[in-house]
Amino acid sequence: MEVLWIVLGVIVVIGIVLWAIYNGLVTAKVRTDEAWSDITVQLKRRADLIPNLVESVKGYAGHEKSVFEEVTAARSAVMQSSGVKQTAQAENMLEGALKSLFAVAEAYPDLKANQNFLQLQDELVDTEDKIQASRRFYNGSARDLNIKIKVFPNNIFAGMLGFKEREFFEVEDLASVEKPVAVKF
Repeated sequence: MEVLWIVLGVIVVIGIVLWAIYNGLVTAKVRTDEAWSDITVQLKRRADLIPNLVESVKGYAGHEKSVFEEVTAARSAVMQSSGVKQTAQAENMLEGALKSLFAVAEAYPDLKANQNFLQLQDELVDTEDKIQASRRFYNGSARDLNIKIKVFPNNIFAGMLGFKEREFFEVEDLASVEKPVAVKF
């Protein structure tokens, strides 16, 4: 009879441990999903601002067609991307295209003074700040989830329960992002 109680006690302890592990993993996964959702919301907001910004610059620099096409293509790539890695690559392309667009705007003093352009530029800067904050939140959440998946005894059960590690949202080519844009007329 004592053996039965010991076996039942062990089963209950294993059940409680498994329950706690599962709940911890679910919590971390939900936070990571929420963080990714925050990123997509901010990317959508920025994507909605870009056509207005491009139209403002077009009015002053209509002959800079290649820059506008590059921005439009990069915006489309971001909107169509899925997953962390593909979105990060599209983001790199869009950031470079936006740098080119702002470099063109620098050449037009009337445009730089245009109230609509300035407001759009301020909104874009605000959105970029929010995207950076969302990236940090996502990467922190992904880090926490990945740690929970890797530590003992979670690592024994995480795979069986279907939990997978998440990729970090990172800029892959820092040199291309940090390099100044050359504009030639």
